[in-house]
Amino acid sequence: MKISLKKKIAAAAAAATIAGGAGIAFAYWTTTGSGEGSATAGTSTEVTVNGTTTGALYPGTSVPVSFTVDNPSTGVQYVTSISLASVTASDPACVVADFTMPTVTANQQVNPGSNVITATGTLTMANTADNQDACKNATLTLGFTSN
Repeated sequence: MKISLKKKIAAAAAAATIAGGAGIAFAYWTTTGSGEGSATAGTSTEVTVNGTTTGALYPGTSVPVSFTVDNPSTGVQYVTSISLASVTASDPACVVADFTMPTVTANQQVNPGSNVITATGTLTMANTADNQDACKNATLTLGFTSN
């Protein structure tokens, strides 16, 4: 019996398909394993505390101080408190010790960039028995620290 050319081609194609299909099958074993990786933790970066007062000071008065914090870090940082670190006056005869501000409790996260601190301070000019005329129209520069 003679096999036709069409049947030979069909048989060859079927054999090739079966052989090709066997080429993509694979066997495997299951297993367990372990390994190591690494990461780097960032560090804190010093923030800049800026304070702005509302109104003018006179002997025996106080003004509110609002704060912003500039966080140059790429991570979130935390400001616990803000303190008045220094006062300088445009008139050197102005007694800067007459200006005080209690420590402000902030307890606030500070995102990267500039952030408003919701807590406010109170800057006070003491009312002393001394002549405080040197502080009239003086510009005060306030220095702040945070932790």
